Amino acid sequence: MKKTWWKESVIYQIYPRSFMDSNADGIGDIKGITGKLDYLKYLGIDVIWLSPVYQSPNDDNGYDISDYQSIMNEFGTMEDFDEMLKEAHARNIRIVMDLVVNHTSDEHKWFIESRKSKANKYRDYYIWREGKSSDIPPNNWGSCFGGSAWEYDKDTEMYYLHLFSKKQPDLNWDNPNVRKEVFDMMTWWCDKGIDGFRMDVISMISKTKEMPDGDIHGLYGDFAPYCVHGPNVHKYLKEMNEQVLSKYDIMTVGETSGVTPEQAKLYAGEDSNELNMVFQFEHVESDGKYGKWTDQKLPLTDLKEIMSRWQTELYDKAWNSLFWDNHDQPRAVSRFGNDDPKYWEASAKMLATCLHMMQGTPYIYQGEELGMTNYPFRNPQEFRDIESIHAYEEWCESGRLSHDIFWPCLIFKSRDNARTPMQWDDTTYAGFSAVTPWIAVNPNYTTINAKSQTSDPNSVFHYYKKLISLRKQHPVIVYGKYELLLKNDKQLFVYTRTLQYTKILVVCSFTKNNTSFQIPEEFANAECLISNMNHSYTNSSIDLKPYESFVLLKNET
Repeated sequence: MKKTWWKESVIYQIYPRSFMDSNADGIGDIKGITGKLDYLKYLGIDVIWLSPVYQSPNDDNGYDISDYQSIMNEFGTMEDFDEMLKEAHARNIRIVMDLVVNHTSDEHKWFIESRKSKANKYRDYYIWREGKSSDIPPNNWGSCFGGSAWEYDKDTEMYYLHLFSKKQPDLNWDNPNVRKEVFDMMTWWCDKGIDGFRMDVISMISKTKEMPDGDIHGLYGDFAPYCVHGPNVHKYLKEMNEQVLSKYDIMTVGETSGVTPEQAKLYAGEDSNELNMVFQFEHVESDGKYGKWTDQKLPLTDLKEIMSRWQTELYDKAWNSLFWDNHDQPRAVSRFGNDDPKYWEASAKMLATCLHMMQGTPYIYQGEELGMTNYPFRNPQEFRDIESIHAYEEWCESGRLSHDIFWPCLIFKSRDNARTPMQWDDTTYAGFSAVTPWIAVNPNYTTINAKSQTSDPNSVFHYYKKLISLRKQHPVIVYGKYELLLKNDKQLFVYTRTLQYTKILVVCSFTKNNTSFQIPEEFANAECLISNMNHSYTNSSIDLKPYESFVLLKNET
C-alpha cells in the first residue's frame, strides 16, 4: 500500500457562511477563517476543505457559481483569500477547494450567452432539449431540490437541464471546450498554491445522449440511470488527471452519490489515474421514509454492514473517506448518537472513536469536534436551505402529507442543521457575529462552545485532539487491516485493526443501556490508548456504560 500525506491527514470542513464573521454583517467570511487558524492548528488538523467561496448569487449557498475566479463579495476579496492561504501554509495546514463543475449558476457568463440564441457559440456549453410539447418537458425527471429537472426558456422555446435548482444549469461535459475551460480554471487555482479539490457531484458530469423517462420515485422520474456514473465519466476524469491533477502534489476527493465499492475502485483505485478517494453515502442515504426524509435512525447492524463492507472491499485497492456529517447532513450526535444532555458528551466521543480508528482519511465537519447538535426548528420560516424549503412545499403545502407527519422527518434530516453558526463562546450569537446571523444560532451554545471546551481537558474537543494525535503516532490506525467482530450485535460496534505485529481493538457502544462485553483473551492487559469513561480494562469481563468506547493496543514484537 502506497504511503501518502493525504492518507495520513485529518481534514476539517469549513462552511464559510457559518464559521466566523469578522466584519459584523451576520455572514461568515474569509478573514474570519484566517482569524481562527490557530484554533485549528491547536486541534491538530492537517487540511481544510473549504466549501465554495467563489462569486455566486447564492441560490444554493455558493454551489451556484457565477465566476470561478472571483471571491463572493460577502466573503471578502481575492487578497483576503491569498492571505488566508499564506497563513494556513505558515501553520502547515493545507487548503482544499470545493470544485463545482457539474453545473454553474444561471448568472454565469457562459449561461447568459447560451440562452441568447440557439446559434450562440456557448449554446452547447449546457444541455438543451426540445419539450414533448410546448408545455411538457423532455422527460419526467425530477430535480434533487424538488420539481422538474427541466426549465423552459421562452425566448428560444427549449428546455435546459438542471439536476439541482433551476438556477443551476448542468454543463455539457461532452463539449471539449467546456472541459478545456474547466481544466484551465483548475490550473489557475493550483498555480495559486491550493492543495487540492473536493469535487461536487463529480459522478454526474457525464450524461447519456438518450434521456428517456425514469422510473417514478416519489413525485418524479429517476434520472440516476442516465446521469450518475455516466458513459464518459472515467474518460473525462482521466483527462482531468492528465491535464491538471498529475502535475501537482495535491489531494482530490470526489462526491459520488450512489457509488458502489467496485465503482469506487474505478474512480479512486491505487492506479486508476483519476481521483485519490471518493465520498460514498450509503450510511447516510439508506434510511429514507419519504424520499430522503425520515425521523428514524439507521439500525446499528445495517450501519456496521455498510461501514465494514467499505473497509474490507477497498483495503489495499482504493482509499476510504471517513465521515459522519457534512454541510448536507444533519449533525452526527443527533443522528447516530444521542443529543439528550445526559448522553450527549459520551455519544459524541464514542462516534469520534468509532470513525477515527477506521481505515481511511477522517473528515471533521465544523463544530463536530464540539459535539454540536441538530437545531430545534419550530416552523418552516426558520429554514434557509433551498432543499428544505422546497420539500415542505412539495410534501405539506401540496397536501400530500400533514405537517404533523412530515415535520419530524424534515427537522431530523434538514441540511440547515449543519449550517447554524459555529458556537465559539457563550456570548450573544455564540461569538460568531456581533449582529443577528443569517441563520439562527442553536440555543444550546451557552453549554456547547469552543471557549469552554478548549479550556476543559475532558471535553469533546480535547477528545478529538487526542484522536488526531494518536493517528499520527500509530501507523496501524492509518494503514491497518480492518476486521469486524460481533457482526449481529445490535448495541455494540467492535472491530480490530492489524498492521504487522501491532493490533488494536475498538469497542463502541451505540446504546443508552448498560451492556456487557468480554475482552478477547489476546487483548488481556493491553494498553488502553483512549477511552471516554473512567474505566479500567484489565479485567476480561466489562460492564459498559451508555455510549462507552475504548481502544486497546497490543504489540507482539
